[in-house]
Amino acid sequence: MTLLERLHLAGMREVVAVQPVTGGLAALAGIATRQDAPPVFVKAFADPPADDVFAAEAEGLAALRELGGVATPEVILADRDVLVLSVLSERPRSEAFWEQFAHLLARLHLNTTHPRFGWHHDNWLGRRRQVNTWNDDGFAFFAEHRLLRWLDEPRVEAALDAQDRSALERLCDRLPDLLPERPACLTHGDLWAQNVLATADGEPALIDPAVSYVWAEVDLAHVWSTSPPPEARRMFEVYAELTSLDAGWEARMPVIQLRQHLAVLAQFDDDWGAADQIHAVLAPFRTRS
Repeated sequence: MTLLERLHLAGMREVVAVQPVTGGLAALAGIATRQDAPPVFVKAFADPPADDVFAAEAEGLAALRELGGVATPEVILADRDVLVLSVLSERPRSEAFWEQFAHLLARLHLNTTHPRFGWHHDNWLGRRRQVNTWNDDGFAFFAEHRLLRWLDEPRVEAALDAQDRSALERLCDRLPDLLPERPACLTHGDLWAQNVLATADGEPALIDPAVSYVWAEVDLAHVWSTSPPPEARRMFEVYAELTSLDAGWEARMPVIQLRQHLAVLAQFDDDWGAADQIHAVLAPFRTRS
Protein backbone atom coordinates (compact mmCIF):
# COMPACT_ATOMS: atom_id res chain seq x y z
CA MET A 1 0.00 0.00 0.00
CA THR A 2 1.36 3.43 -0.92
CA LEU A 3 1.75 6.33 1.51
CA LEU A 4 -0.98 8.18 -0.38
CA GLU A 5 -3.38 5.27 0.07
CA ARG A 6 -2.58 5.06 3.78
CA LEU A 7 -3.30 8.76 4.22
CA HIS A 8 -6.61 8.50 2.40
CA LEU A 9 -7.63 5.51 4.52
CA ALA A 10 -6.74 7.54 7.63
CA GLY A 11 -9.18 10.25 6.51
CA MET A 12 -6.74 12.73 5.00
CA ARG A 13 -8.51 12.93 1.65
CA GLU A 14 -7.09 16.41 0.99
CA VAL A 15 -3.68 14.89 0.22
CA VAL A 16 -3.15 14.83 -3.55
CA ALA A 17 0.42 13.50 -3.84
CA VAL A 18 3.32 12.18 -1.78
CA GLN A 19 6.96 12.71 -2.75
CA PRO A 20 9.23 10.03 -1.21
CA VAL A 21 12.16 11.19 0.90
CA THR A 22 15.23 9.33 2.08
CA GLY A 23 17.27 9.49 5.27
CA GLY A 24 15.49 7.14 7.66
CA LEU A 25 16.38 3.47 7.94
CA ALA A 26 13.38 1.61 9.34
CA ALA A 27 10.33 3.21 7.72
CA LEU A 28 8.95 4.65 4.49
CA ALA A 29 8.64 8.44 4.43
CA GLY A 30 7.53 11.28 2.20
CA ILE A 31 6.30 14.86 1.93
CA ALA A 32 2.56 15.01 1.27
CA THR A 33 1.01 17.82 -0.78
CA ARG A 34 -2.44 18.90 0.41
CA GLN A 35 -5.18 20.97 -1.20
CA ASP A 36 -5.39 24.41 0.43
CA ALA A 37 -3.06 23.45 3.29
CA PRO A 38 0.69 23.32 3.94
CA PRO A 39 2.57 20.12 3.09
CA VAL A 40 3.14 17.55 5.81
CA PHE A 41 5.67 14.85 6.55
CA VAL A 42 4.31 11.29 6.52
CA LYS A 43 5.91 8.10 7.80
CA ALA A 44 4.79 4.47 7.71
CA PHE A 45 6.11 0.93 7.99
CA ALA A 46 5.56 -1.50 5.16
CA ASP A 47 4.50 -3.93 7.89
CA PRO A 48 3.86 -2.16 11.23
CA PRO A 49 5.66 -3.99 14.06
CA ALA A 50 2.84 -3.21 16.53
CA ASP A 51 -0.26 -1.08 17.00
CA ASP A 52 1.45 1.39 19.36
CA VAL A 53 4.63 2.25 17.46
CA PHE A 54 3.52 5.68 16.20
CA ALA A 55 1.59 6.55 19.35
CA ALA A 56 4.80 5.96 21.30
CA GLU A 57 6.77 8.17 18.90
CA ALA A 58 4.20 10.94 19.19
CA GLU A 59 4.38 10.69 22.98
CA GLY A 60 8.17 10.92 22.82
CA LEU A 61 8.00 14.09 20.73
CA ALA A 62 5.58 15.60 23.25
CA ALA A 63 7.84 14.65 26.17
CA LEU A 64 10.88 16.27 24.58
CA ARG A 65 8.88 19.42 23.89
CA GLU A 66 6.93 19.71 27.13
CA LEU A 67 9.45 18.35 29.64
CA GLY A 68 12.71 19.27 27.93
CA GLY A 69 11.87 22.46 26.07
CA VAL A 70 13.03 20.98 22.76
CA ALA A 71 11.52 22.02 19.44
CA THR A 72 9.80 19.08 17.73
CA PRO A 73 7.35 18.81 14.83
CA GLU A 74 3.63 19.12 15.47
CA VAL A 75 1.86 15.75 15.50
CA ILE A 76 -1.08 15.96 13.09
CA LEU A 77 -2.03 12.27 13.07
CA ALA A 78 -0.68 9.18 14.79
CA ASP A 79 -2.48 5.89 14.32
CA ARG A 80 -1.47 2.27 13.76
CA ASP A 81 -0.57 2.70 10.10
CA VAL A 82 0.71 6.23 9.65
CA LEU A 83 2.38 9.15 11.42
CA VAL A 84 1.82 12.68 10.06
CA LEU A 85 3.93 15.60 11.25
CA SER A 86 4.47 19.23 10.36
CA VAL A 87 7.44 19.75 8.06
CA LEU A 88 10.75 20.90 9.53
CA SER A 89 13.67 22.46 7.67
CA GLU A 90 17.10 21.11 6.88
CA ARG A 91 19.62 22.11 9.52
CA PRO A 92 22.01 24.94 8.64
CA ARG A 93 25.58 23.92 7.89
CA SER A 94 27.15 26.16 10.48
CA GLU A 95 29.09 25.90 13.72
CA ALA A 96 26.67 28.38 15.30
CA PHE A 97 23.77 25.99 14.74
CA TRP A 98 25.60 23.12 16.45
CA GLU A 99 26.59 25.36 19.36
CA GLN A 100 22.89 26.16 19.76
CA PHE A 101 22.24 22.44 19.69
CA ALA A 102 24.81 21.92 22.48
CA HIS A 103 22.86 24.36 24.66
CA LEU A 104 19.57 22.64 23.81
CA LEU A 105 20.93 19.19 24.63
CA ALA A 106 22.57 20.34 27.86
CA ARG A 107 19.33 22.02 28.96
CA LEU A 108 17.33 18.89 28.16
CA HIS A 109 19.66 16.70 30.21
CA LEU A 110 20.25 19.04 33.14
CA ASN A 111 16.60 20.03 33.63
CA THR A 112 14.95 16.58 33.49
CA THR A 113 16.81 14.48 36.06
CA HIS A 114 14.76 11.62 37.47
CA PRO A 115 15.22 9.32 40.48
CA ARG A 116 14.72 6.14 38.44
CA PHE A 117 15.83 4.67 35.13
CA GLY A 118 13.23 3.68 32.54
CA TRP A 119 9.90 5.01 31.29
CA HIS A 120 6.28 4.42 32.25
CA HIS A 121 5.89 1.90 29.43
CA ASP A 122 7.94 0.30 26.67
CA ASN A 123 8.36 2.11 23.36
CA TRP A 124 10.29 1.54 20.13
CA LEU A 125 13.79 1.85 18.70
CA GLY A 126 13.29 1.40 14.97
CA ARG A 127 11.33 -1.83 14.52
CA ARG A 128 12.30 -3.33 17.87
CA ARG A 129 10.58 -2.79 21.20
CA GLN A 130 12.61 -0.81 23.72
CA VAL A 131 12.11 -2.26 27.20
CA ASN A 132 11.85 0.46 29.85
CA THR A 133 11.04 -1.40 33.07
CA TRP A 134 11.85 0.91 35.99
CA ASN A 135 15.06 0.32 37.93
CA ASP A 136 16.78 2.33 40.65
CA ASP A 137 20.21 1.12 39.47
CA GLY A 138 21.44 2.69 36.24
CA PHE A 139 24.12 0.05 35.68
CA ALA A 140 21.63 -2.81 36.05
CA PHE A 141 19.12 -1.03 33.82
CA PHE A 142 21.65 -0.37 31.07
CA ALA A 143 23.05 -3.89 31.24
CA GLU A 144 19.69 -5.68 31.14
CA HIS A 145 17.56 -3.45 28.93
CA ARG A 146 20.08 -1.73 26.66
CA LEU A 147 22.81 -4.36 26.10
CA LEU A 148 21.95 -7.96 27.05
CA ARG A 149 18.40 -7.66 25.67
CA TRP A 150 19.81 -7.87 22.12
CA LEU A 151 21.50 -11.25 22.53
CA ASP A 152 18.41 -13.24 21.55
CA GLU A 153 17.89 -11.38 18.27
CA PRO A 154 18.61 -13.73 15.32
CA ARG A 155 21.07 -11.41 13.53
CA VAL A 156 22.96 -10.82 16.77
CA GLU A 157 23.08 -14.54 17.51
CA ALA A 158 24.55 -15.11 14.05
CA ALA A 159 27.19 -12.40 14.40
CA LEU A 160 28.41 -12.99 17.97
CA ASP A 161 30.00 -16.27 19.03
CA ALA A 162 29.94 -17.76 22.51
CA GLN A 163 33.07 -15.87 23.54
CA ASP A 164 31.55 -12.59 22.38
CA ARG A 165 28.40 -13.23 24.37
CA SER A 166 30.41 -14.07 27.48
CA ALA A 167 32.52 -10.97 26.90
CA LEU A 168 29.40 -8.81 26.80
CA GLU A 169 28.21 -10.35 30.05
CA ARG A 170 31.60 -9.63 31.65
CA LEU A 171 31.51 -6.06 30.37
CA CYS A 172 28.04 -5.64 31.90
CA ASP A 173 29.32 -6.94 35.24
CA ARG A 174 32.08 -4.33 35.11
CA LEU A 175 29.97 -1.33 34.12
CA PRO A 176 30.35 0.30 37.57
CA ASP A 177 34.14 0.22 37.03
CA LEU A 178 33.97 1.44 33.43
CA LEU A 179 31.47 4.27 33.74
CA PRO A 180 30.90 6.96 36.36
CA GLU A 181 27.70 6.94 38.37
CA ARG A 182 25.31 9.43 36.79
CA PRO A 183 21.66 10.36 37.40
CA ALA A 184 18.92 9.46 34.98
CA CYS A 185 17.51 12.21 32.76
CA LEU A 186 15.19 12.43 29.80
CA THR A 187 17.04 11.32 26.67
CA HIS A 188 16.08 11.40 23.01
CA GLY A 189 17.38 7.84 22.71
CA ASP A 190 18.15 7.70 18.96
CA LEU A 191 20.21 10.85 18.53
CA TRP A 192 22.17 10.46 15.33
CA ALA A 193 22.80 13.48 13.12
CA GLN A 194 19.93 12.63 10.73
CA ASN A 195 17.46 13.21 13.58
CA VAL A 196 18.65 16.79 14.12
CA LEU A 197 16.72 19.24 11.91
CA ALA A 198 15.69 22.89 12.23
CA THR A 199 12.61 25.02 12.74
CA ALA A 200 11.59 27.63 10.18
CA ASP A 201 13.63 30.12 12.25
CA GLY A 202 16.74 27.96 12.04
CA GLU A 203 16.62 26.72 15.64
CA PRO A 204 17.57 23.08 16.36
CA ALA A 205 14.69 20.61 16.38
CA LEU A 206 14.55 16.85 16.96
CA ILE A 207 12.62 14.00 15.35
CA ASP A 208 12.26 10.22 15.69
CA PRO A 209 12.83 9.74 19.44
CA ALA A 210 13.04 6.59 21.56
CA VAL A 211 12.75 8.38 24.89
CA SER A 212 13.54 7.10 28.35
CA TYR A 213 15.16 8.25 31.56
CA VAL A 214 18.74 7.01 31.36
CA TRP A 215 22.25 8.46 31.35
CA ALA A 216 22.72 11.66 29.36
CA GLU A 217 25.79 10.16 27.72
CA VAL A 218 23.56 7.74 25.78
CA ASP A 219 22.58 10.73 23.63
CA LEU A 220 26.07 12.16 23.56
CA ALA A 221 27.61 8.83 22.50
CA HIS A 222 25.15 8.43 19.66
CA VAL A 223 25.77 11.78 18.02
CA TRP A 224 29.53 11.46 18.71
CA SER A 225 29.77 8.02 17.12
CA THR A 226 27.66 8.46 13.98
CA SER A 227 29.76 10.75 11.77
CA PRO A 228 28.55 14.20 12.79
CA PRO A 229 29.46 16.87 10.23
CA PRO A 230 32.73 18.82 10.63
CA GLU A 231 30.86 21.93 11.79
CA ALA A 232 29.63 19.98 14.86
CA ARG A 233 33.14 19.75 16.33
CA ARG A 234 32.69 22.70 18.69
CA MET A 235 29.32 21.34 19.83
CA PHE A 236 30.97 18.67 21.98
CA GLU A 237 33.26 21.19 23.68
CA VAL A 238 30.34 23.47 24.48
CA TYR A 239 28.23 20.59 25.81
CA ALA A 240 31.11 19.43 28.01
CA GLU A 241 31.53 22.92 29.43
CA LEU A 242 27.82 23.37 30.13
CA THR A 243 27.43 19.99 31.83
CA SER A 244 30.83 19.89 33.61
CA LEU A 245 31.83 16.67 31.86
CA ASP A 246 35.12 15.22 33.05
CA ALA A 247 38.10 15.00 30.71
CA GLY A 248 37.67 11.25 30.17
CA TRP A 249 34.24 11.35 28.57
CA GLU A 250 35.45 10.53 25.05
CA ALA A 251 36.99 7.24 26.21
CA ARG A 252 33.56 6.08 27.46
CA MET A 253 31.73 6.62 24.20
CA PRO A 254 32.47 3.19 22.62
CA VAL A 255 31.12 1.32 25.67
CA ILE A 256 27.92 3.37 25.82
CA GLN A 257 27.44 3.21 22.05
CA LEU A 258 27.44 -0.60 22.22
CA ARG A 259 23.70 -0.33 22.77
CA GLN A 260 23.17 1.30 19.40
CA HIS A 261 25.58 -0.97 17.55
CA LEU A 262 23.70 -3.99 18.89
CA ALA A 263 20.37 -2.44 17.86
CA VAL A 264 21.63 -1.79 14.32
CA LEU A 265 23.06 -5.30 14.06
CA ALA A 266 19.71 -6.75 15.18
CA GLN A 267 17.64 -4.88 12.60
CA PHE A 268 19.52 -4.52 9.34
CA ASP A 269 21.26 -6.83 6.89
CA ASP A 270 23.85 -4.12 6.22
CA ASP A 271 25.07 -3.20 9.68
CA TRP A 272 27.37 -0.37 8.51
CA GLY A 273 30.28 -1.74 10.51
CA ALA A 274 28.34 -2.28 13.75
CA ALA A 275 29.56 -5.88 14.15
CA ASP A 276 33.19 -4.76 13.81
CA GLN A 277 32.65 -2.04 16.40
CA ILE A 278 31.05 -4.52 18.80
CA HIS A 279 33.93 -6.98 18.41
CA ALA A 280 36.47 -4.21 19.02
CA VAL A 281 34.83 -3.07 22.26
CA LEU A 282 34.38 -6.64 23.51
CA ALA A 283 37.93 -7.75 22.65
CA PRO A 284 39.43 -6.91 26.08
CA PHE A 285 36.65 -8.90 27.78
CA ARG A 286 36.98 -12.11 25.76
CA THR A 287 38.50 -15.15 27.50
CA ARG A 288 42.16 -15.54 26.82
CA SER A 289 43.20 -18.94 25.38
